[in-house]
Parts: sequence; structure tokens; C-alpha cells
Amino acid sequence: MTVKITAPRETRANERRVAVVPAVGAKLQKLDAEVSVQKGAGEAARVPDEAYEEAGIRVGRLELGKADVVLSVQPPSPTEIRKMRQGSVLLSLVYAHREPKVVQALAENRVTCFAMELVPRISRAQAMDAQSTQSALIGYYGALLAATNLHRILPMMTTAVGSIRPAKVLVMGAGVAGLQAIATARRLGAMVEGYDVRPEVAEQVESLGAKFVDTGVSASGEGGYARELTDEEKAQANEVLTRHIQNADAVITTAAIPGRDSPKIISEEQIRGMKPGAVIVDLAADGGGNTPLTQPGETVEAGSISIVAPLNVASHLAEHASELYAKNLLNFLGLIVKEGEIHFDWEDEVIARSCLTHDGEIKNEAAAEAVKGS
Repeated sequence: MTVKITAPRETRANERRVAVVPAVGAKLQKLDAEVSVQKGAGEAARVPDEAYEEAGIRVGRLELGKADVVLSVQPPSPTEIRKMRQGSVLLSLVYAHREPKVVQALAENRVTCFAMELVPRISRAQAMDAQSTQSALIGYYGALLAATNLHRILPMMTTAVGSIRPAKVLVMGAGVAGLQAIATARRLGAMVEGYDVRPEVAEQVESLGAKFVDTGVSASGEGGYARELTDEEKAQANEVLTRHIQNADAVITTAAIPGRDSPKIISEEQIRGMKPGAVIVDLAADGGGNTPLTQPGETVEAGSISIVAPLNVASHLAEHASELYAKNLLNFLGLIVKEGEIHFDWEDEVIARSCLTHDGEIKNEAAAEAVKGS
């Protein structure tokens, strides 16, 4: 038996990534798979069709109805899903709360969908954790945005006319994106502080050479994510945070909660009190942003403060983002493709918790609620 795997050209705005890259082609074929990509699938990521062909990957028309497995970055449209064969498999980043029509179409067409953002954050699933691989790139790029949007340099510099003090950067959120932003800002020479509502990450922040901002409030949540703070906890944390926010030259925010809108962790009052020329880089703009003044996809001025809020940040680093994501998909496929056949072991925690739809049912409770409320 041979499993037919295909990857479409991404068509959504601001999406440059692709789900299959030539480097994983031979490895996919070792799963007894026949691999194809739509013509031009890798163009936005600077991967020419010829590179796929040299790797033994067929390039041509997109034939969703003939594929056993479809690999995608963004989910296909409901119209495209209806072209997929019933019983086929989709691996994609879905974010079901934003895509109720997509989820409904998947269920109605009896497509088994594994949403890559649902991969549990457990040790054995690290190689499949697309959220983490993409977040690492997002954090790196966030530090670069801070550096290029400030009207000053990050490192200390000594010149013939005197020394320039290093810039102060505050990174809010010490998940994968936040830690990478801290590490990158440190490499660029900034004085860096890191804050998170989970005090247990202080050691990780400090191991990167940054100072941890301790507010005395803990909001440790499940699955490696932080829970949202109560109003009382927010007030206590804000009193401490305000001093650090308003003392920073650049603030990088990374607070995103999968399945929910991004929490507002910086107030308008705090922003108005920041240094003239300071910059906020809001890496949670896809969920609405971490400040009330954020305009997703735009750079806005709030007095003398700039708020930079890029969308789909990982896509700006499409080459490496695609490479890492394709490897995540490859590792996940290793769980469900055995000897040229698709097999689901529902006792496997990774498979069970990542499943969004199967056999006409919406398996994820939050997704089911989103569809009901649409």
C-alpha cells in the first residue's frame, strides 16, 4: 500500500509558509508515501518547483480528492474541504475558534483533522509541537523588530566622544517566544528584563542573562500555558509592572492564549507614561493584541510611543518556519502512517488530544462550542 500525501499552495493573506519542503521529501517517502505539492507551493518561501522535483516530490495540479493525507499551514477553505475524499486526513494549524465554518465542513465531509496547535506539550510530543517551533522564530523576530523600530541602538557603544548606554528591553511572557526574544535581545547587547505570571520560569529567564521581574502574583496554568489573572491579581501585578514598563526603551509582549483573544496586559495609562520614543512590539496581534491601543497588522503612534503589531510573524521567516513546520508534520505522520497504511491509535495521548474532527464528529470540546455559537 502507498499513502498519497499532498500539500497545497497557501492562499491566505500574509501567509508565505509551505507545509512540505524538499528536505523532508525523502523522509516522507520512507513512510511508503507518494508525495506531491501544488505547482508554485513553495514560491513565497523561496522554494522553487525544481527543488521539489530534484527531491523526488511530484509537482503539479492540486488534486485534493485523490489524496489520503493533506498537509497544510493554514486550513483549506470549506469549499476546498468539500473536494477532499471522505475519510482522508488533514494536518494543519486550524485555531478552531476562528474557523467555525472550516470545522463544520471538516465534520460534514467526514475528514479526520489533526490540528497542530492542539499537540499536547508533553516530552514525547516535542518534535511535533508546531506551536513551539513557530513561537521560537516569532520571539527572535520580535527582538529584531524592537531593534529596528527604536530610534537608538541596543548595545552599549564607546565612541571618541563618549559612551552610549545600552537600551533597556522588557519582555512580557516567558514562554517559548518570550525566552527567544530575551535571548536575542541579550545577544544584541540590550539590558533585558523578563516577566511572566508564572514565577517558576524565573530560573529560565535568569539563565539567559536577564533579570526576572517578580510581582508576587502567580498564574500558573495547565498544559504549559498561563491562566488569565483575576482583577485583584492584575492590580497587584500592575503596580510593580508599571515601573518597569515605563522605564523600558522597548517592551515586547508575547501573551497569547490558544483558543481565546489575547489578554490586555499593558493599559493605556501605562503606555502614556512610557519614555518618549519607546517602542512596544506586540507579538499577540493575531489574537487582537496585548494592549488596548494595538491595531493588528499596523504600526501606530500613541503620543510619542510606537506600537508595532505584525500579523503572522512566523511567516516573515518563511524559509526556516516552513522547514521546522514540515519536520513537525513528518514526526506526527510517523504516529499515524504505518507500512503504507493510515492507522489511528486512540490510546495514544498525542493522537487523541490533537484530533479536531473524525468520522463526522467534532472531537475537541472547545471547537464544538465555537461551531454551536457561530
